Amino acid sequence: MKIYGDLNSGNCLKVKWVCDLLGLPYDWIAVDTMAGETRTAAFLKLNGAGQVPVVAFDDGRSLAQSNAIIRYLARGSDLIPADAFDAAKMDEWLFWEQYSHEPYIAVCRFQMVYLGKPASDLDPDRIKRGYVALARMEQQLAATAFFVGDRLSLADVALLAYTRVAHQGGFHLDGYAAVRRWIAAAEHQLGLPATN
Repeated sequence: MKIYGDLNSGNCLKVKWVCDLLGLPYDWIAVDTMAGETRTAAFLKLNGAGQVPVVAFDDGRSLAQSNAIIRYLARGSDLIPADAFDAAKMDEWLFWEQYSHEPYIAVCRFQMVYLGKPASDLDPDRIKRGYVALARMEQQLAATAFFVGDRLSLADVALLAYTRVAHQGGFHLDGYAAVRRWIAAAEHQLGLPATN
């Protein structure tokens, strides 16, 4: 399979991390989103939404949206809890990540890293809501080692992608001891270098 993505994108890294952890073979196709490469006719045939990541399978089918991709790639693995309710709790966190975490933490990071904005120019409401998301994570991780109990799942993969680089979006994790502990544990499980 081919993964079309940008290594600066947490959403793309989720897919790479799952493939690497599970030993799934792939070819990485670098896509420069800032140069308009997701708007070409060839790319739009893969994903009409014009977004990365996209996975193109050998049978000609393609799949977009990072959490849908990792959910598909990890089927039958330990990254998806065997218990149906625990799997649903994992999905709950996957949906929450896209609607209550990524729009704030990832967007602030995008504005600083890709657009070069200083933290002082970020939307204060977006920053506030990012900290609300971090507080929700801290509450959960003060009670459990990972988001669904005591083992790594796709919920952790999804939430790690932008949380580990939240500082690049102007967020400080000093008051989030459980989140920082979890970042280190999840990075270790995934074989990633520690976040700077």
